Amino acid sequence: MAFGQIICYNLIMELKEIMEQGSFAVAGDTLNEEKYAFKIKQGLLEHGYTVYAVGKELSSFNDIPDEIDIIDLCINPVKGIALIKDCKKPFKCIVIQPGAESEELLSYLDENNIPYIQGCLLVGLSVYAKGKH
Repeated sequence: MAFGQIICYNLIMELKEIMEQGSFAVAGDTLNEEKYAFKIKQGLLEHGYTVYAVGKELSSFNDIPDEIDIIDLCINPVKGIALIKDCKKPFKCIVIQPGAESEELLSYLDENNIPYIQGCLLVGLSVYAKGKH
């Protein structure tokens, strides 16, 4: 399957593996400084990651011109599942931020064997960002 090979054992290992990737697509309101999607996008950029913003800047993951490793859902679960169902680009894993999860989303990911974790990239940046390990 094109979604990659990240195997999720526990949150610490998952975040470490995820922060070792290079390219992130952040779904959410990345233009509003008060929103977590903005803070996550800025944090990733400040640590040298390649970041694409979907939701307010790009309308779809399919609009990203390059390869992406990680999709970060920091968006209403209804919008998040729609973006994932529409996604034709390969990626390795999805990070579902607190508040972006729903039973429908988790069931869809499980049923389609799409790797994901429920976690926070801000925590990942504080512990495992490039140059910290």
